[in-house]
Amino acid sequence: MRIAVIPGDGIGKEVTAEAVKILSAVAKASGWSAKITELPWGADHFLTTGVSMPPNGYAMLRDDFEAILLGAMGDPRVPDNRQAREILLGTRFELDLYVNYRPVRLLDDRLSPLKDKGVKDINFVVFRENTEGSYVSVGGRFKAGTEDEVAIQEEINTFKGVNRIIRHAFEFAKVSGLTRVCMSDKSNAMPQGHALWQRVFRDVASEYPKIQATHQFIDALALLMIKDPGQFQVIVTNNLFGDIITDIGGALQGGLGMAASGNIHPGRTSLFEPVHGSAPPLAGKNIANPMGAILSAALLLEVNGRVEEAKAIESAVEAAVRGGHTTTDLGGKLGTKAVGDWIAAHLKKAN
Repeated sequence: MRIAVIPGDGIGKEVTAEAVKILSAVAKASGWSAKITELPWGADHFLTTGVSMPPNGYAMLRDDFEAILLGAMGDPRVPDNRQAREILLGTRFELDLYVNYRPVRLLDDRLSPLKDKGVKDINFVVFRENTEGSYVSVGGRFKAGTEDEVAIQEEINTFKGVNRIIRHAFEFAKVSGLTRVCMSDKSNAMPQGHALWQRVFRDVASEYPKIQATHQFIDALALLMIKDPGQFQVIVTNNLFGDIITDIGGALQGGLGMAASGNIHPGRTSLFEPVHGSAPPLAGKNIANPMGAILSAALLLEVNGRVEEAKAIESAVEAAVRGGHTTTDLGGKLGTKAVGDWIAAHLKKAN
C-alpha cells in the first residue's frame, strides 16, 4: 500500500510519527508492505519556500498514493493559516473527499465525562458532508474595516452533495448491521437549503425500510448527544454542524486526543487525520496523546479493505487505555513515544 504522510505542524509531527510506527508494525505482522512517503508540506516548508504545496501536489496525492495520513495543521508563525487551509481544505475539495467519517466510541468507562454513561452508551458514527455547506468560501466583504462593513458567507447545498452523503450513511448502516440513522439540520430556521436535506432524507430512507430514519434539529441533537448518546448509531449532517458536533463526540470519547477521522471518496485516494489541533505550546515536549493519530491510521486500513488489521490496532489502543498505558491527559504517566512503543509491542505480542 502506497501511503503519503504529511506530518503537519506542532504536535502533528510527533503523533504522526507514532501512527506511522503502528502502521509499519501491523504491516510487518500481517505480511504486507507499506510504502510510506513523507512529504515536507507544512508551516516550516511554507515559511522557507513560500509554497504550501507544489502545483501538481493534489494530482500527485490522487494518482501516486492509495491513502494519505495527515498530522494536525496550524502554526502561529502563519497567522492566516494559509498552508493549513490549502493542504487540508484544498485536498478535501480537489480530491472530492465528500465523506467526513467520524467514529465516536468510548474505550473505557473511566474516560466518560457523563455521569452514568459509559462504553455501552457511547458508540456511534457521524457522517459530515465535507465539500459543500458553509465552508465553500462563497461570499465577500463590502466596506471592510468601517462601521458600514457588510460580510456575506453563503451556504451551498446541492442535490448531488446532499444525496451522496445521506446515501453513504444508510449504506454504512446496512453493511454494518445497524438499524438507526438520524439526520440533523436546521430546516425550521433555514427553510430553503435545508428543505433539500429534508426531501432527500425522506426519499433515500424509503429505500431502506429496515432502517429507522429519524430527524433532529441540530440544537436538539447537541442536547441529546449529552443527555442520551446511546440512542444514536449513525448521524448524518452538513459540513458546519458536523464540524461542531464531532467535537462534542470527541469529548464523549475521552477528549480530542482520542478522536480519529477520515476524509473519504469511496474507491479513491482518501485522507485520514486526528481531529485535535496542532497545539504549538505542547510541541516538542513528548506529552501529546498519539491515540487519535493511531486510530486514524486504523481508519485508513479499514477504508482500504484491511479490516482485521484495523481492528487489531483499535484493540491495542483499547488495551493501552484500560491498562493505563497512556499520556497524562488520560491519567497515565507515559510520553508520546512510549505510548506508541507500548501499542506496537502489544500488536507484535498479539500476532
